[in-house]
Amino acid sequence: MSRKPAGPLRQGWTTGTCATAATKAAYAALLTGAFPDPVAIVLPKGEQPCFPLARAELRPEVAIAGVVKDAGDDPDVTHGALVMAEVRPGAPGSGVVFRAGDGVGTVTKAGLPLAVGEPAINPGPRQMMAKVVRALATAHGASGDVEITIVVPGGLEMARQTWNPRLGIVGGISILGTTGIVHPYSCSAWIASIHRGIDVARANGLEHVAACTGSTSEAGIRRLYDLPDFAIIDMGDFAGGMLKYLRRHPLKRVTIAGGFAKIAKLAAGHGDLHSGRSQVDNELLAETMANLHASAAQVAAARRANTANEVLAAARAAGLPLADRIAEQAKGVALALAENRVEVEVAVFDREGALAGRAPFGIA
Repeated sequence: MSRKPAGPLRQGWTTGTCATAATKAAYAALLTGAFPDPVAIVLPKGEQPCFPLARAELRPEVAIAGVVKDAGDDPDVTHGALVMAEVRPGAPGSGVVFRAGDGVGTVTKAGLPLAVGEPAINPGPRQMMAKVVRALATAHGASGDVEITIVVPGGLEMARQTWNPRLGIVGGISILGTTGIVHPYSCSAWIASIHRGIDVARANGLEHVAACTGSTSEAGIRRLYDLPDFAIIDMGDFAGGMLKYLRRHPLKRVTIAGGFAKIAKLAAGHGDLHSGRSQVDNELLAETMANLHASAAQVAAARRANTANEVLAAARAAGLPLADRIAEQAKGVALALAENRVEVEVAVFDREGALAGRAPFGIA
């Protein structure tokens, strides 16, 4: 996650909101011959944003409208994307049928809230689009039987920066949104992605996943285990959110992998490992050094160290298995957060990606 700017932050709109606005404009044009511009929609909580159209094209039997996504101040990979809806008459009695156009993904793995083979248009946006179709159909005496194809030019490239490839969503981005609003630098989207990763692993019969704090620990895990891509969970700083979800949706085994400082925070009882929300406990590191029979000078140096990695380097130089002990303590915290519903292993990697310490599965 990129650095949060100072000052008040501007909210934005989800891809689902943009797709709904484009759908309303396109269906209105299909029914009346004219595009509403700007087009207003009502979000699930009552907000009524208006969107100018970036694309409006009426052809025989199809209307196409497009809205440019504004994510506000959130570092969203889809910010600035053109979200288009192509609306065509559907077969009588078909209702609203959704299609994935260019740049929108298709579900290929079980475990998501959509069936395999369905376009990656989440239930929330589907409900929003179906609602505007029903309202327009009622107002104009139409059947409401339509086929909606959502197109996002460049969506395939955008998707490579998301979880979609690991979740088995191929061909492009997902059309997302529950409230319709993007709250800048919200943790909810990341935690939701962690949950979906666990759901997909469970639905596909995996017994072992690895939850990694970053790219270095992920590379280290790949050297330890031959796991498929969808078994690697990009946990980031949200160890607590991941472990609490496993209470209700358990797998057999989870390996938690991270750098020494992040794992030291978990060992101290922190579920959120972000530097702005938790700090390394030097006293814990010093006490652990003392328990490993470090000298008084080494223990004192640990208490006043500037970084956790400074303490780790001193312990390694003295031949003390500090990273193993911290991993063991972190494992105990993780088991408690998951209420012992899963087996846990903790792997600590140094900045070069080498395995520095480990608390393996089984009884510590």
